[in-house]
Amino acid sequence: MYFFSYKLNSGNNQSNIPVNPRTYTKMLKQCRSLLSRSLKSAKWGDGFESRAAFSTSLQDFAATGNANGRVFAPYTIYKGKASVSISPVLPTFVKMDSDIGGLKVNRRGSMMLTFCPAIGERKYDWEQRQKFALSPTEVGSLISMGAHDASEFYHDPSMQSSNAGQVSKKLCIKAFDGGNGYMISLTVTNNVLKSNENFNVPVTTAEFAVLKTAFSFALPHIMGWDWLTNQSPKGIKGSPSKVNPKQHFDLEWDR
Repeated sequence: MYFFSYKLNSGNNQSNIPVNPRTYTKMLKQCRSLLSRSLKSAKWGDGFESRAAFSTSLQDFAATGNANGRVFAPYTIYKGKASVSISPVLPTFVKMDSDIGGLKVNRRGSMMLTFCPAIGERKYDWEQRQKFALSPTEVGSLISMGAHDASEFYHDPSMQSSNAGQVSKKLCIKAFDGGNGYMISLTVTNNVLKSNENFNVPVTTAEFAVLKTAFSFALPHIMGWDWLTNQSPKGIKGSPSKVNPKQHFDLEWDR
């Protein structure tokens, strides 16, 4: 019968211990099996923890509307004179006053465009940012734009009042003549302060394709329609109150 030997290290002492080949082979198989189980356990464990954390965060945000689980994932385009960052603003809900219960939309969401002026090479002034909130219908206008189209949106918080025209914002999206991109321009006019701010961000066809695809994906969410398919079949429990807009997301007319 043949024997192998291996060294046993214990401090400064080393000794050779004879091992039967069959026993040695069996030990190797057991070690490989334990190692394989350990690796699989680690992989599945990591995946489960990651998914569980993500799911819990979404459930907490949907159920309570608080900002503890907010996720920031804006799409930002940086250019020489200015930058524009796009992110969805989810709608707010209020509990219905009825025996059936449930929620209804209190304020529809929007796609928020945040412009920042450049103050140097790859430097942008966040304090001088200006925002423009696209409504679902305005989002539809942008999605339907072709390679040679143009769209213009005008916002005035005091429209149809005596203060109309004091402060206004105009967003223009115009295709280049060559059909190789678009110019996104925001003009903010304040007749009270006698100021006029302009932001111009040229975007490529690829960047504009990302915008249109992202807008198409976000449209049902800013309308609140995703709640129609994700709500519990047993109804809504508890007493959810209206989400405070200040705690929800920054509004268009806030800095």
